[in-house]
Amino acid sequence: MRKTKAPAVIATFVVCFLFWLLLTWSVKPQELIAGAVVSLAAALFSARFFIHEKAFWFANPAKLFTGLFYWVCVFPGELIKANLHMAKLVLGGCKNLKPGIVKIPSSLESDYGRAALANSITLTPGTITMEIVEEEGKPWYYVHWIEAESDGEEAGEAIKGRMEKWIRRFWEK
Repeated sequence: MRKTKAPAVIATFVVCFLFWLLLTWSVKPQELIAGAVVSLAAALFSARFFIHEKAFWFANPAKLFTGLFYWVCVFPGELIKANLHMAKLVLGGCKNLKPGIVKIPSSLESDYGRAALANSITLTPGTITMEIVEEEGKPWYYVHWIEAESDGEEAGEAIKGRMEKWIRRFWEK
């Protein structure tokens, strides 16, 4: 069993406590104390599952700005684009759809980055990430796609769009 290190517990505590503050939206002393106790308990229990490497990577302002930009600008843009495309398909009668499973490559190395891309793909309409496998030294995503006419790089560009590039900037070293 892996021993949890203090920086990982502190980083997890900070994130949990910030979420507590966002959820309660209160600075009353009893709320702050309760939040600190709950956050510390959650951090002691879960830090070993969440923090694998550098505990305070999120303290880098460039990384924070990149992550914020992705979730506020890039992902919503891709989401709107996918929704408009789905609306066009549905309103057009769905005549020439060829749903199927496609295998698309990725160059992401971190588990967090891979999970963020898989979730981003799944949240866009018309796609569902089914599995991520490691083949030939790189990750491959199996995605159910409503327009599975191609496979590999071409399908990857259509499905991932700009998301992989921005996720790499945020999660990779």
